[in-house]
Amino acid sequence: MGILIRGGRVVDAAAQMDKIADVYLDDGVIQEVGEKLKVKDKDDSIIDAKGLVVMPGLVDLHVHFRDPGQTEKEDIESGSHAAARGGVTTVVAMPNTTPVIDSPDRANYVKNKVAQVSPIHVIQAGAMTKGELGEELSDIAGMAAAGVPVLSEDGKSVMKASLCKQAMEEAVKAGLPIFDHCEDMTLRGNGCMNDDENAKRLGLPGICNSTEDTIAARDSLLAIETGAKLHLCHCSTRGVAVMMKMLKAEGIQNVTAEVCPHHFILTSDDIERDDPNYKMNPPLRTRKDVDALIEGLKEGYIQVISTDHAPHTQKDKTGSMRTAAFGIVGIETSFALSYTALVETGILTLSQLVEKMSYNPAQILNLPCGTLKEGHPADVVIADIKNPYTIHKADFVSKGRNTPFEGKEVKGKILYTICDGKIVYKDSIVEK
Repeated sequence: MGILIRGGRVVDAAAQMDKIADVYLDDGVIQEVGEKLKVKDKDDSIIDAKGLVVMPGLVDLHVHFRDPGQTEKEDIESGSHAAARGGVTTVVAMPNTTPVIDSPDRANYVKNKVAQVSPIHVIQAGAMTKGELGEELSDIAGMAAAGVPVLSEDGKSVMKASLCKQAMEEAVKAGLPIFDHCEDMTLRGNGCMNDDENAKRLGLPGICNSTEDTIAARDSLLAIETGAKLHLCHCSTRGVAVMMKMLKAEGIQNVTAEVCPHHFILTSDDIERDDPNYKMNPPLRTRKDVDALIEGLKEGYIQVISTDHAPHTQKDKTGSMRTAAFGIVGIETSFALSYTALVETGILTLSQLVEKMSYNPAQILNLPCGTLKEGHPADVVIADIKNPYTIHKADFVSKGRNTPFEGKEVKGKILYTICDGKIVYKDSIVEK
């Protein structure tokens, strides 16, 4: 049974398309994009998208689904349904679970569970070192043979430069990119927010920019030397933005970067009190850092917007920032927050936002999604960018409620999410 999406504003960065058109889906692929299309079968369904935006499904390169071992925080089923509510049809799940995903068998556990319970595509990253202990390489070749398409040590960095270089060399042999969490643990210490005047005001230990910058610089140089494909995760500093600008100017193409909505919307000035919902890693930085990250998105040397969706239990996020867990949820709010902060303000066009949330991340992993071109996967999102709505954590599908954006008014509500030609999310407004 096909689906005809009629009369929407179709925005596809890959096809350089932004126009009113119809989109016809069948057999799990985009069959046709054009004007005045007709259904091909009497059982086809029709979605009236007049006044709405039709885009490729979003691709989030950085999520924590906590499965296996931390399923009180999130699991593959709850996380993937939360993704669908956020318009995300493909995610990359980080390997810092319990146990760590560092072998073919553990990767297959996720693959099998995804097939059973997930309405979207969940790609599992494999750890660079055994147990993410930073002492011995994991079975990189074995995981690659088992279908793991990306490596990461997310949650920490491989602190030994020589071992990190070996991991990159093995990644090159296996044809796998590395998603890089950049953090020098010897510099972070017991910090829980940015090292600035706000930390002093709150009497909290700070995390300096060089905690991130030093590893980002080291690993970028190692990637250039080894030829590894390196993607810098959740960039938060002006220093990393400047590095990415320099790399682009030098014509370096094997190092890419992402930024999360909280890092280009909030600063440490927004932390009015000791509130764990504002504790994430890396921390919220200064206005100077935020401006540099936004400039990187605008100029294209920061290529991707991801979420670092990090759900926790209420207990984990209660008390002081000193002792609470790092991380916030973001997969259900990322498009609306990004649209409101970047497109409504004129910083990016809608097509540029779609490029950074769909096409570019798909390209980094050589995925066929991220576009509405004919013959590509029927992963489609329909959103309302005209009418504002308010973010309420009580509405989240995720098990996590840890967000600093409670009560924020935004535009960009996801109304439909379609994955492989099947409607996997329909907003309650549509149901009515």
